[in-house]
Parts: sequence; C-alpha cells; structure tokens
Amino acid sequence: MTTQYSTHQTHGAQLKLWDSAGPFEAGAMQQLRNVATLPFIFSHVAGMPDVHWGMGATVGSVIATKQAIVPAAVGVDIGCGMMAVRTTLTADQLPDSLSPIRAEIERAVPKGNESSQTANHVKGGWNITPAAVGRAWNDKFEARWRAILARHPKIDGKTSNQLGSMGGGNHFIEVCLDEEDRVWVMLHSGSRGTGNRIGVYFIDAAKEAIAREQLDFHLADKDLAFLSEGSQLFDDYIEAMHFAQDYAMVNRELMMVRVLEALRKHVPGFKTDKQAINCHHNYATREQHFGEQVWVTRKGAVSARVGELGIIPGSMGTGSFIVEGLGNEQSFCSCSHGAGRVMSRGQAKREITLEQHVAAMRGIEARVDEGVLDESPAAYKDIGAVMDAQQDLVAIRHRLRQVINVKG
Repeated sequence: MTTQYSTHQTHGAQLKLWDSAGPFEAGAMQQLRNVATLPFIFSHVAGMPDVHWGMGATVGSVIATKQAIVPAAVGVDIGCGMMAVRTTLTADQLPDSLSPIRAEIERAVPKGNESSQTANHVKGGWNITPAAVGRAWNDKFEARWRAILARHPKIDGKTSNQLGSMGGGNHFIEVCLDEEDRVWVMLHSGSRGTGNRIGVYFIDAAKEAIAREQLDFHLADKDLAFLSEGSQLFDDYIEAMHFAQDYAMVNRELMMVRVLEALRKHVPGFKTDKQAINCHHNYATREQHFGEQVWVTRKGAVSARVGELGIIPGSMGTGSFIVEGLGNEQSFCSCSHGAGRVMSRGQAKREITLEQHVAAMRGIEARVDEGVLDESPAAYKDIGAVMDAQQDLVAIRHRLRQVINVKG
C-alpha cells in the first residue's frame, strides 16, 4: 500500500498528516505545531484527513505521549463515539412512509436539544428513568461515581438520568441501507453532561497545576496544560476519564436497545447480527507502539488495528462507512472519525440557506428546519475525499446511506 501521509518538520516533534484530501486550515496547522512542541510527545503527531480546529488540540489528531496526558486533547465529550448493528431487514420491508418510525425513535430516546418536556423526557435526559437504565447505573457506575465524587465533589450533577440518551450538535441516530439494501441502525453519542463536567474540571485543574510549576519550556497554548504521571491529580483524572469512557460505551448500548425496540413496533420480527460495532473516537488509552508503552489520545480519531472494525460517518445527508483497520503504525493504528467540518457552526447558519438544506436532504426522513443548518452536509468536508486520503489506514467493508436521520 502506498504511503499517503506527508511529513512536516517543526520546532518539536514531527507531524505526519493524511492531508491529500486538501490542505489543513491554518488554525488547525498551528494547533498541530503547538502540540508537537510538548516535550513528552512520543515519536510524532498524526493528523487524520478530517482535521479541523478544536480546543487546544485539533479534532482529528492522534497524540502519543510518555508520562503525561493533556486533558484538553481528550476533550470534554469523553468517550464520544459510534455504534452500528446490521439487521436481517431489507429495504423492501420498510414502510413507504418512514415518518412514523422517526417519530417512534424520537419518543424512545431523550435528546440533548429537546426543547419540551414529555412524560418520559426532560431536556437531554429522563424524566422517568427506565428500569433497564436504572439497573445499568446501579450495577456498573454508582459505586465508582461515589468514589470519584469523594475526592472531587465539584463535578457532581446530572448523571444517571442521562444514561441512554443522545447529545445535541453532531450526535444522531440513523436507519441506513448498505450496498445490498440491508438495513442497519447506527448512532452517535458519548458521555453526555457527565463527561463534559469531568473534562472541564480536569482541564482547569491541569491549568492550575501548571501555573504552580516552574516549567523549563514554554507552553504554546494554555489549553495544552498537562498532568504528569505519578501525581495524584493524574491518577484521579485517569480514573474519571475511564469512568466517562465506560459510561459512553454503555450509553450507546442502552440507546441501541431502545432504537431497535422502536423499529420493531413498525417492522416486527427481525433479528440483528450478534456482533455490534461500538467504538470511541474521543478518548485516551495505554497502548504499545514502536516497542514502547505510551498513552495514545485520539481526539476525533478511531482505533484501526489490523482487522478491527470501525465506523466513519459523513454527515446527515451523505452516508457513512463501516471500515476494517489495516494497522498502520505511522497513524498509531488510527483513522478519521468522520468527514470533519469545513464551516464553524456560526458560519454554517449564516451561509447555508434552508432551501439548500432541504435539497441536500431530499429522500431522507429527517429534520429540515433552521435548527439543524449547522449540521447540513455543506458544513462538512467531502467524505469521499476523506476516505480516499486514508486508503493506507482502513479498508471499506460497507457504505451506508441513511434513510432516517434523528438529530439531537
């Protein structure tokens, strides 16, 4: 396989960028250079083809470090990721009108930007928590959360009542068809307000810790404040981060159960593959690369080890990809997590008209109001070009095209 990355020398570590889909924006390039100046970077910094500006570190970057971690590089939507499952349904078994199914899904799962309270939902969570959600919280998270709060009570807030819910912004639930018209269900969500509070709290804590230290180097961006391995604060962050990542994984599993139940109310009798795909794209983990144990932070990137299945969504109107990792060590066995934005949310709302959005969503059962203009397909990079730019990272196994899209 031909190498597809370009190499850039910096004043710090080397950059290896999968940028053949188009040059990265100036602000994102500066962020990549800033990260490269950190003295604990291991080997190089990898930039995926969906790179765009983020807080501290770019979305779409893979950062390997030794004996330190940057909370802002993990971000505040800790454990955000994708889940997909293939059903035994085919397109011809779906009803002619998909609107009732979309409405059923919207009733089944609380959404981050839900404006009105219902019998079961409040904005972004449960008004009455389903029994399965309550059991999952009690069995998997309650004791761990109390241990974290005993040391860091300021991060307390809505937690158990958001388990099994979808965030706002770019989070979504979709019913899709693959190249053989088989029906898939796919969704995108993370650790909700819990992960956000953990992320914000430890980003601020890292800044305060750095302010007390006499560093022998210049921190290029205050949002790159880090925690040093061996400190109590580092240990506490790792514990809380792992909690948020586990919460996000279970959150998607609970959502998927409810979405499939909603679908069965309209198309009963189908089964699903035993093995679902459930993968993070905002997280950090210990891995071995180039013979050494390091921390790998993927901020808007997916693990793509040899044979590992992952999900790369495009936008709410352009479909998604099920991929298999090729284990490219130069990317720290990673790939992009999506298409990547080409417009900020504010810019998209200013420049994309409702008429353009309606045209882009033709044939898909979805919201077509002004509230989702910042998520319209034109706000994102060309997913085809992004996939072409990472042929040495993943092999495409399925291309999915959505027929129903539910936005948060």
